[in-house]
Amino acid sequence: MDETLDTLGRAVAGALPPSIKGYAIAHHELTLRVEARDIISVMRFLRDDPRCLFWNIVDVTAVDWPGRDPRFDVVYHLLSPKHNVRVRVKIETGETTPVASIIDVFRGADWFEREAYDLYGVVFTGHPDMRRLLTDYGFDGHPLRKDFPLTGFVEVRYDDELKRVVYAPVRLAQEFRNFDFLSPWEGTDYVLPGDEKAGKIGGGGQGS
Repeated sequence: MDETLDTLGRAVAGALPPSIKGYAIAHHELTLRVEARDIISVMRFLRDDPRCLFWNIVDVTAVDWPGRDPRFDVVYHLLSPKHNVRVRVKIETGETTPVASIIDVFRGADWFEREAYDLYGVVFTGHPDMRRLLTDYGFDGHPLRKDFPLTGFVEVRYDDELKRVVYAPVRLAQEFRNFDFLSPWEGTDYVLPGDEKAGKIGGGGQGS
C-alpha cells in the first residue's frame, strides 16, 4: 500500500511542481501539502487525472495552531472509488486570509466549508452561501478555536415569562472549587467537617 501511495505522491508532485509543496506517507495515508492559491487547480487535477480519480469528497475541516503564522491548516479528505485510495490535502491560511471555495469542483464541499467557517472562522471566497451552519445566528466567536473560552460568551435559555428564547451573558452556577480525587481508601491530608471529633472520642475515651 505504501508503495502505491508513494507512486501516487510522486506522480502528483511531478505533474504540479509549482503547486505541491511536498508530500508524506504516515500510517498508510498520503498527505499532500499544497499552495493555498492553487487549491482549485489541484483539486480538479485530483478529480480528473486517470492516475487519481478522486471523485468523492469526504470532509473539509481545519486545524488551529494559535502560536503559528499562518494560524490554520485547512484539510481536505478525498476518496478514489476507482483505485480504492484516499488522500489528504493540506493548505495553510491566516485568520484574515480567505481561501478559495472548491464548490465548483466538488459540490459536496458546500456544508463542509460552511462548518469550517462556523467553527474556525476560515472564510471561503466564491461560496454561494457562506453562513454559519451549527451555531445560532449572531453567535459570537468560533467554538473550535483553541482560544475560545470553554464557557462561551453567552448562554441561551427559554424565558417562561417572555415566552421566548433569550440570550444572556454566561453566569456560572457555582464558584470554581478544588475537588479532591484521592481514593477514599488512601485518605486525605486535611480534616473533613465533622471528623475533627473522631480523634477526641476514640483517643480519649470520652464517648464511654
